[in-house]
Amino acid sequence: MEYSKEELKIAPWLKSYGEVKFHLDYPDFSMSDALFESARKYPDQVALTFQDRDTTYAKLVPQIREAEKAFRAIGIKEGDVVTVCMPNVPQTVVSLYAINAIGAVASMIHPLSAVHEIAFYLKEAQSRTIISLDQFYTKIKKVQELVELDNIIIARVSDALGLVKGTAYKFIKERKFEKFTEDSKLITWKTFLGKAKECTADPSVVKKGKDLAVILFSGGTTGVTKGIKLTNLNFNALALQTGTMCNKQIQGMTMLAAMPMFHGFGLGVCVHTLMFWGGRSVLVPQVSVKGYSKLLKTAQPNYIAGVPTLYEGITRNKEMDNVDLSCLMGVFSGGDSLSVELKKKLDKFLADHGATVRVREGYGTTECVTASCLTPYNKEKEGSIGLPYPDTYYKICKPGTTEEVPYGEDGEICLRGPSVMLGYINHEEENKKTLVKHEDGFTWLHTGDMGYMDDEGFIYFKQRIKRMIVTSGYNVYPSQLENIIDGIDEVQMSCVIGVPDPYKIQKVKAFVQLKQDIQPSEELKQKILAYCRERIAKYAMPYDIEFREQLPKTLVGKIAYTVLEKEEEEKLKTQNN
Repeated sequence: MEYSKEELKIAPWLKSYGEVKFHLDYPDFSMSDALFESARKYPDQVALTFQDRDTTYAKLVPQIREAEKAFRAIGIKEGDVVTVCMPNVPQTVVSLYAINAIGAVASMIHPLSAVHEIAFYLKEAQSRTIISLDQFYTKIKKVQELVELDNIIIARVSDALGLVKGTAYKFIKERKFEKFTEDSKLITWKTFLGKAKECTADPSVVKKGKDLAVILFSGGTTGVTKGIKLTNLNFNALALQTGTMCNKQIQGMTMLAAMPMFHGFGLGVCVHTLMFWGGRSVLVPQVSVKGYSKLLKTAQPNYIAGVPTLYEGITRNKEMDNVDLSCLMGVFSGGDSLSVELKKKLDKFLADHGATVRVREGYGTTECVTASCLTPYNKEKEGSIGLPYPDTYYKICKPGTTEEVPYGEDGEICLRGPSVMLGYINHEEENKKTLVKHEDGFTWLHTGDMGYMDDEGFIYFKQRIKRMIVTSGYNVYPSQLENIIDGIDEVQMSCVIGVPDPYKIQKVKAFVQLKQDIQPSEELKQKILAYCRERIAKYAMPYDIEFREQLPKTLVGKIAYTVLEKEEEEKLKTQNN
């Protein structure tokens, strides 16, 4: 590709772009339109596989159309927000694209979130309709006590499994879940779909790229959970960019959708990118190393994407011995930093199992759906997260300013491109700090992450400016956990840190200073943990609580969390020696 001197000056990475196009044409239609276009072109292509059951595009579209009418029948209209609180099951995919097709907005949230978290997500997004699975009904029932809901739709995994497997699943799993009686607000997925016949008109609306499509929740640059507003263009651009950057065929190819759909990586890359190009997503509702390893054998995917924790587990799993991975055309890592050591280990593992590809590390934030940078197909540099996506520009700025720093110098990673969010819900001040207009006239996303760019345009991630723990690919915000723990009567103050862990990368630990005259005990520790379980997600739970007479302080009186982090690191070094 030929580029002008002016463009190479602001985008030095183009010299390493090879045959990949940097400038693309983006469709001005909705996410659902993208799927319907794939169905028109490739009706007999399998779109989804769940528990060995295939659904072609020709069969998926009528399911989405039926759900569209059902949403209209229960009163959902253009612009309404519907909360989808489910793992990767077929109903999640159908719900997402049906909600999108009628011009409503899908708010995707983690089904393992605590009751108070789910209530917060509903209020923040102004959503009064929620879809979840029967195994989470007990939790949703408690949510009802905290927020008013118009519709609760409860799906069952057995509904997506066919007669034989569905019957077995009901007997083994679903009979253990709490039973409920349907009423005007609470209905099953089957009853919900049955309402489609009440809608006689075409419920679809014409939506454009700029229109709001999805809300995802993340901590942003300050660690406070916020709803991120993402458009149709954000997702369609991401799909087009990812496929282009991949530089290999996606149509007709298979990807394991193990990353969850409430996560930008899972929704944007593992599902929507495949639906956009006419590929197949193998839905994985619950990830375990053993189950994932089995799918690698049986599904023989062409593409896999995961967090370093997952890959670390796979390389140590003896069930992967002699498994042929020559099917792989792309292996992508994101969600957390991939260490140089693990990359070498994973590349060797892939080669030993017949794969002709190496792992390609990416970087992104939920504020631009997910990935916006990826190791190119033709070149890699040790420690680098790769090159910016097509039509995406990176610059490294002096933190807190719009001043660009020289190549090789650390600063805040800033970017702009077609996948950047509209903004945060109800956080105008942070929008102003995060989406900043620079002297060049463009609005840049300030990521809150530190890194640098070399003179060839390769990006290197160093650390987070914001205080955040990443455990098994999930973001945990210490300040939120501390606020919860500090709300307990016996607690004077607390500090939450991430402790290095060979498998999870980090695990969560809480330090607690009790009020005067309160004595530490195992009973009190269990009380604090029980209190946390009611209010935070399972993955964010502290693995341990350590009582301290005094927590270390900085010169200005703030809790010195870095002191505790160093203590834990030294403790680990001592244990390992």
